[in-house]
Amino acid sequence: MSYILGIVIFALDVWAIASIINTNVATSTKIIWILLVAILPVVGLIIWWLAGPKANYGAGA
Repeated sequence: MSYILGIVIFALDVWAIASIINTNVATSTKIIWILLVAILPVVGLIIWWLAGPKANYGAGA
């Protein structure tokens, strides 16, 4: 049963990293946020959700 929680955390981390990549912030900032989420999966995900850059889905023409 714990593997389901692991899969959910992994999926949320992949989503967070994809969202970070789709922001308009500087590349160095993206790298820092991606490393935070990758190294500290649960804590990094929570910190990113509260304070990190959000994606620009649907922005543009």
